[in-house]
Amino acid sequence: MDRVKQTERTDSRRIKQNVFMLLLNRAGIYFVVVLLLIAGGIVAPGKYFTVANIRATIQAISLLGMVTVGMAFVTYSANYADMSAPMTIAFSGMISVATIWLGFWPSVICGILAGSALGVINGVMVGKFRAHPIIWTMAFNFVMSGIVRWIWSGTQIYPDVIAKNNARAVELFYAISRTSFFGMPVSVIVMAVLFIAGNILLTYTRFGNQLKVVGSNYAVAKLSGINVVGSIVLVYVINAVCASVAGIFLASLAKTGAYYNGDGYDFRAVTSVLLGGMTLAGGAGSMAGVFGGVITIGMLSNIMNLIGIPTFNQWLVQGVVFLFIVWLNTNSARKLGRG
Repeated sequence: MDRVKQTERTDSRRIKQNVFMLLLNRAGIYFVVVLLLIAGGIVAPGKYFTVANIRATIQAISLLGMVTVGMAFVTYSANYADMSAPMTIAFSGMISVATIWLGFWPSVICGILAGSALGVINGVMVGKFRAHPIIWTMAFNFVMSGIVRWIWSGTQIYPDVIAKNNARAVELFYAISRTSFFGMPVSVIVMAVLFIAGNILLTYTRFGNQLKVVGSNYAVAKLSGINVVGSIVLVYVINAVCASVAGIFLASLAKTGAYYNGDGYDFRAVTSVLLGGMTLAGGAGSMAGVFGGVITIGMLSNIMNLIGIPTFNQWLVQGVVFLFIVWLNTNSARKLGRG
């Protein structure tokens, strides 16, 4: 009888989940998107639903979306977040700009390879040597910031200055962030491709199934014969590739490579991932939900811009949203016995 009562007490804890998180998980983040659509129509009725504003909002979230795809894999694997994402973005962009004299495609490849190398380092340290993912990647971000500033003396680098004899490569480099196909910017198309590829990889492949086990229970994954270290290394490489692609687009948009190009993308990407239904405990969530999280962040920023909220105040609002979602996420996981 005592054992039965104990079981009932244990099971009752599962019922006490956070109501808001249950709403997000069952109704989806798109319920919030609908609320923001209504709010936008109320606060800016003449501007919010215009084609120009919708197009600008979608284009504005494209770079964040690229970074978020990779970040979702890190969170899904129960490694919280990659706090070195800002320097991965900046470093890949600067390498791409620095090698633009080789030609457009060689510079793009060099940028992605450079960012991927950082992903390998993170993956090995976290996967093999079990470094704490937050502490390690945050420290690595500072180290890379110092290295990048030392290499380029803390200055910006410009494609047209570096590739004086290859104007065509510079023209193509500038064009990738400014070209559209059938009215759709290239950056938005690339973001969509990354989300689709990420969804397929996470949902329909053996790697995705194994990663779910790794994220849900590391010990069980290891005992099951899953190559846990290899999976985590691959997760960080995927994350780095996504951040590198975003870094190249960002350098193209700014027409410069700079150490500060990736600032803020780490927290916004993590916020998008958590808003989309993934949990810090790992092993739960979907790319469709994460995409909804990205849209939510973009719509929130757009509404604040339309009503004239200053940039620094917008950062404050996004910071509060991030803290609120992390608290809800952690609280829900703890009540489920996973935190």
